Amino acid sequence: MSSIIYTHTDEAPLLATYSFLPIVEAFAAKAGVAFETRDISVAARILAQFGLADDALTELGELAKTPEANIIKLPNISASIPQLKAAIKELQEQGFAVPDYPEAPATEEEKEIRAKYDKVKGSAVNPVLREGNSDRRAPASVKNYAKSHPHTNKPFAEGSRTNVATMGAHDFASNEKSVTIAADDTLSIVLETEAGETVVLKEGLKVLAGEIVDATKMEADHLQAFLRNALAKAKADDVLFSVHLKATMMKVSDPIIFGHVVKAYFADVFAQYGDQLAAAGLSANDGLGAILSGLDALENGAEIKAAFDAALAAGPRLSYVNSDKGITNLHVPSDVIVDASMPALVRNGGRLWGVDGGEDDTLAVIPDSSYAGVYQAVIEDVKENGPLDPATIGTVPNVGLMAQAAEEYGSHDKTFEIPTDGTVRVLASNGDVLLEHDVESGDIWRACQTKDIPVQDWVKLAVTRARASQTPAIFWLNESRAHDRELIKKVNTYLPQHDTEGLEIRILSPELATSYSLERMRKGEDTISVTGNVLRDYNTDLFPILELGTSAKMLSVVPLIAGGGLFETGAGGSAPKHVQQLVEENYLRWDSLGEFFALVPSLEKYAEQAGAPAAQVLADALDRATGTFLNEDRSPGRKLGTTDNRGSHFYLALYWAEELASQTEDADLAAAFKPLAETLRANEAKIAEELIAVQGKPADIGGYYYPDAEKTSAVMRPSATLNDALAGF
Repeated sequence: MSSIIYTHTDEAPLLATYSFLPIVEAFAAKAGVAFETRDISVAARILAQFGLADDALTELGELAKTPEANIIKLPNISASIPQLKAAIKELQEQGFAVPDYPEAPATEEEKEIRAKYDKVKGSAVNPVLREGNSDRRAPASVKNYAKSHPHTNKPFAEGSRTNVATMGAHDFASNEKSVTIAADDTLSIVLETEAGETVVLKEGLKVLAGEIVDATKMEADHLQAFLRNALAKAKADDVLFSVHLKATMMKVSDPIIFGHVVKAYFADVFAQYGDQLAAAGLSANDGLGAILSGLDALENGAEIKAAFDAALAAGPRLSYVNSDKGITNLHVPSDVIVDASMPALVRNGGRLWGVDGGEDDTLAVIPDSSYAGVYQAVIEDVKENGPLDPATIGTVPNVGLMAQAAEEYGSHDKTFEIPTDGTVRVLASNGDVLLEHDVESGDIWRACQTKDIPVQDWVKLAVTRARASQTPAIFWLNESRAHDRELIKKVNTYLPQHDTEGLEIRILSPELATSYSLERMRKGEDTISVTGNVLRDYNTDLFPILELGTSAKMLSVVPLIAGGGLFETGAGGSAPKHVQQLVEENYLRWDSLGEFFALVPSLEKYAEQAGAPAAQVLADALDRATGTFLNEDRSPGRKLGTTDNRGSHFYLALYWAEELASQTEDADLAAAFKPLAETLRANEAKIAEELIAVQGKPADIGGYYYPDAEKTSAVMRPSATLNDALAGF
C-alpha cells in the first residue's frame, strides 16, 4: 500500500477539506503515511465524461475491488437535474466546453450527451465505491458527549395532527414481484404494447446465480388519486402539506413522483397552462422553482406567475424550506430528502415551517409505502411516550446491505415511465417470463438486483457486530413483501454458517423493528438494525438525529469484500446552506467530526496492511484527541464571532499534536511533535483571533460547484501563524 486516498467532493465538505487536509498531510508525513486526493465532485464527474478531467470515480471503483484500497470518502452531491444544470452552467461560464443538458434528446449526438449526463446525476458515486456493506455506529466518545450535553427533542403537542400519508396499495411496495435466479444468465426487459408492438426497454442485463431480481410498478392514476386525497385532507385538517422523497438517490422514479405532486397541487394551473409550460421545456419534475425562474421568457409569464400565486394562496398550506426566500416544499426535488427531513420533523415535535416561518403540524406525504410505516411508528411512539431523552437513551447502530448497488438504489438504469398501455416482462435468455406487470401509460416501472455474495457478507457482518458489541441484531425484513421474502430465505440459510450461540438475532418487519428498537432505546439499551440499502440510508439519519442531534457524527466503515476499506465521513449530506453562509459571511458551520472519526480506522487499516506501527500511533492519538475535542466543546458554533470549521480544525490539530508529543509508544514521533505542540499551544490565542478576524465579510471562492483551488485555499486557511507552524513542521 502506497497511500490513503482522500476524496474531494462538493459543497461544505469540500471547503472543509481545504482547511483540514493540509493538517492531516503534515501530521501523517512524520509517520511515513502518504495521502493522495481524487476529485469525485459533480463538476469533476461532468468534466470526466467529456474528456476534460481524469475519471477519478472509475479509477477508485476499480481500486475498491482490491485488498489495497484505503479510501476516505466525504459526502458528495447526488445531483438532481436542477443541480446538474447549474453545475453545467457554471463550468461553461468558467470556459469549459461542456454541452447543454438535452432535456428531450432527438439526435444521436444529443442522446449520447444525455447518456453521459445520466451517468453523473443522482447517486452516481456510492454504487461505484461501495464494494462492501455498511457498518455505521456512533463512536463511544460521541454517545458519551451526547449524554452529558444532551440536545432537545421537542414533545408533540397534545392532540397533534401530524401523521404520515402513504398509498398502501397500487404502489411499489404492493406491486412488487421477486425471483431468485437459478443460474447465470442475461436478461432483457420488454414492453408488449396493446397494439402488438414489442419495445425493448433494457437488454444485456447480466445476472448471477443466487441473485434476487425484483420488479414493481407505481400506478400513476392511483398516485394522482392519492395525492388529491392527501391535499384535501391537509386542507380540511388545516395542517401543512409536505412531500418527502429521495430524488437524489432514486434519481429516475422520485423526480417523476415529485412532478406528480407539483401538478396535483397546482392542478388548475397545469390544466390551463400545462401545454405551454411543456413546450417551453418547463417540467414539473424539476420543481416549482425551475418553472418560476423560466416564466420570464414567456410572453404571458406574469399571468402564469399570478396563477401559481393564486393557487398557493387557495390550496392547503405548504411547508417551506426557506420562508424568508419563499422556497416551498415543492420548489426543488432535492431540497426535502426523506431520510433527513422526517427525523427533523420528529425532533421538532412533529412540526415543520410555514410561509411565515411559524411552526405547525404537518401531513408528511410519503407516497410509496415500502418504508413509510417506519416514520409513522416513530411518530406514534413519541406521541404516546414523549420525546426521547438523549441523556438516557440507548443507540441503534446499523449494518446495511449496500454492496454492488443492492436493491432500489441500483434500479436507475431499469426504471421507466411507461409510454403506452401494455405488459412489461422480464425475460430470461431462453425467452421464459420471469416477472411481468400489466401497465398503463404514465406508470413508473422499475426492476432492481441484489447479488448473493453481498448478502452473505451482510449476514456475516451482522453476526460479527452482534458478537463484538454483545448487542441484539434485528433484521428489518417484512415477509409480506416479495423482495424481503427472498432475502429472509437467504438469511435463514446463511445464519447457521456462523456461531450465533448466545446472540439475540431476530427478523421483524420494519414497523415492528422500529417499535422494538424504540422500546429498548427508552430503557437505555442498544439494538443493531440490520437492514437493506434504503433503510440503511434512512436509519443512519433517523436514529442518530434523535440520539445525537445530527447524523454527521457517525462512524461509517465499509469493510470492502476484497479486503480493503472505505471510510465514509458520516451521513450529514453536503450542506449547501453552509456554503451560502461562507460566501456571504466567511463563516463555515460544517462540523468535521465525521472526517476525524473516519481518519482513525483508515490509519488503523494502513497500519495493518502496510506493517506501519507509526500509523497506529497516529490513529490512537487522534482518537484520544477527538475525545478532548468533544469534551472541550470545540465543534463549530452557530454565530459569527465563535469558532467555525477552521477553528475546530486548529483545536483538533492542537490536541492531536499534544497527544502525539506525550505518548510513549513511539519516541521518535513524540520528539517530532513536541515542538509543534508547544508552538500551537503558545500561539493558541493568536491563531484563534486570526481565524475569527476574517468573519463577517463576503468570501470569494471562485465557484460553487467547481471552486478555484487557490482562492478557496486562501479563504479556508486564513491564519498565517497556523500555516507557518505547519510549514515549519
